[in-house]
Amino acid sequence: MHSANQIKVWDIAVRIFHWSLVLLFFTSYLTGDDESTIHVYSGYGIIGLLVFRILWGLVGTKYARFSNFIYGKEATIEYAKSMATLKPKRYLGHNPLGGWMIIALIISLIATTWSGLSVYGSKGHGPLAGNFDIVISSAMADDDEHEHESGEGDEFMEEIHEFFANFTLFLVFVHIGGVLISSLIHRENLVRSMVTGLKDKDDT
Repeated sequence: MHSANQIKVWDIAVRIFHWSLVLLFFTSYLTGDDESTIHVYSGYGIIGLLVFRILWGLVGTKYARFSNFIYGKEATIEYAKSMATLKPKRYLGHNPLGGWMIIALIISLIATTWSGLSVYGSKGHGPLAGNFDIVISSAMADDDEHEHESGEGDEFMEEIHEFFANFTLFLVFVHIGGVLISSLIHRENLVRSMVTGLKDKDDT
C-alpha cells in the first residue's frame, strides 16, 4: 500500500532487473581474473537481463519504455545547464541525463558481454565456439602463422573485453554520483524508490 501522494513509477520487472544487474555485474567483474564458472555464468545472466530490458523498453510499462526517457539534444542540454543552478526540473521517470546514462550502460554492457563471448569462443567454449572452430580448421595449412595470428587476436579481444568492463564500472560510478546528487537536489531517496517503486507526486 502507498499514500495518496505517491505513485508507482518503477514496476517490479524494472526493479528486479536493476538489482539483479547490480549483483551479476559486480560478481562478474570481481571474478574476471579467474575466468571461473561463476564469471562465465554471471556473464550469461547479464546477457539475459539485457535482452529482457531491451524488450521491456519497447513494450513495458510507461516509465520503463525508452520513449519515456530518451530525450532530444535540446532537452538534454537544457537539463544539464539547469543542474548547474541546482534547480533542475523534476521528472518522475528518468531525467534526460539519467536516460542517456541508461542507454550508455546498455551499450557498454553489450560490448562487454559480446567481447567476453568472443574470448570464450576462441577457447572452444560458448555459443561462438563453432565460429572459431571453422576459422581454425580452414587455417590448418600454416600452423605457425595461424597460432601467431590467433594469439594476437585472442589478446586483442581480451583487451577489448577488459576495456569495456572497466568503462562500464566507470559509468556505474558516474550513475551512482548522479543518483546521489539528484536525491539531494530534489530531497527524495531515489535508491529507496528503486526498491519500493514509489515516488511522491509533488512538483512533477
